[in-house]
Amino acid sequence: METILTPLNKINMFTAKYIKRVGFLAIILVGSLACKKTIKGETQIYPEPDAIGTYAKGADVSWVTEMEAVGQKFFNSAGVQQDLFTILKDKGINTIRLRVWVNPASGYNNTADVLVKARRAKAANMRLLIDFHYSDSWADPAQQNKPVAWANQDFTTLKASVRSHTVAVLTALKAENIIPEWVQVGNETNDGMLWNDGKASVSMKNFADLIQSGYDGVKSVNPGSKVVVHISNGFDNSLFRWVFDGLKANGAKWDVVGMSLYPTAADWSTKNTQCLANMNDMVSRYGSDVMICEVGMPATDAVACRDFIKDILAKNKSLANNKGLGVFYWEPQSYNSWNGYKLGAFDDSGKPTVAMDAFLP
Repeated sequence: METILTPLNKINMFTAKYIKRVGFLAIILVGSLACKKTIKGETQIYPEPDAIGTYAKGADVSWVTEMEAVGQKFFNSAGVQQDLFTILKDKGINTIRLRVWVNPASGYNNTADVLVKARRAKAANMRLLIDFHYSDSWADPAQQNKPVAWANQDFTTLKASVRSHTVAVLTALKAENIIPEWVQVGNETNDGMLWNDGKASVSMKNFADLIQSGYDGVKSVNPGSKVVVHISNGFDNSLFRWVFDGLKANGAKWDVVGMSLYPTAADWSTKNTQCLANMNDMVSRYGSDVMICEVGMPATDAVACRDFIKDILAKNKSLANNKGLGVFYWEPQSYNSWNGYKLGAFDDSGKPTVAMDAFLP
């Protein structure tokens, strides 16, 4: 017997097919959003990245490629070997910090190496803080050496080199659709950078001009990236006032005051209280955002380190008008005294200590 389809039957059949098709497409769409290929080609499910402006819980892992090159491996708390970025993300880390050197002898931390690590951060849906040292090696309060290629430049050329290097690295990242949310122009510049021309105690004006060159370079590539000026000893208000008063008086611009904080198990509570007072002063005095760009404590003091980090996170978050942007652990994965460094947050077997639990929700 022939089935006769009435107009109503046809509408009902079309509706059913449409619903099935939409449901199938929805499943495909959800799957494509949830599954991403890792650098090693494995398929892994990641949540969507946190929105720009979300509080940053970060880690500087600039040593990771160097460690992996000599066979160092990383394990989660259960002892299962995993990619470092996966382990950190499971511990609440949502942001990666990477240092940039100009022409390092080893090749590590040059533009190409930074790109490798930045791609991994992006693949894990993590945000990015780029840290320009403007040196071929470490820049910190004890040393701010010019890159060899810039050593004999006059000051006008030196300023141009700061800007062009900044632009070149950020442009290389941007070509891969990687836009750092924050960019440091200088690392722990307590007494300026690019000594002696940019030594603040010799010429605050020169230091300010170099900061401005970096600032202009950042904004020319990524206007939305926030520029960080980074000083160590976040508990030392007089140091911060001296630096930022000097920069302001000499026309330099910045968006974020960056701090380092490396207390001991014995004095962290006092240092955190002093740091909070300093952070509040930076907000009220300059209207700046404030970020703790580096923290660390001996890996053997993991419980004290956890308590220290939880406390400084809460203090940074307490700043008025959401001016506290985040806290970053410096090289937490540097286990077993890697490179002689003993302030990591992984134990000697390559697993995170309880210190990293401070970043969990």
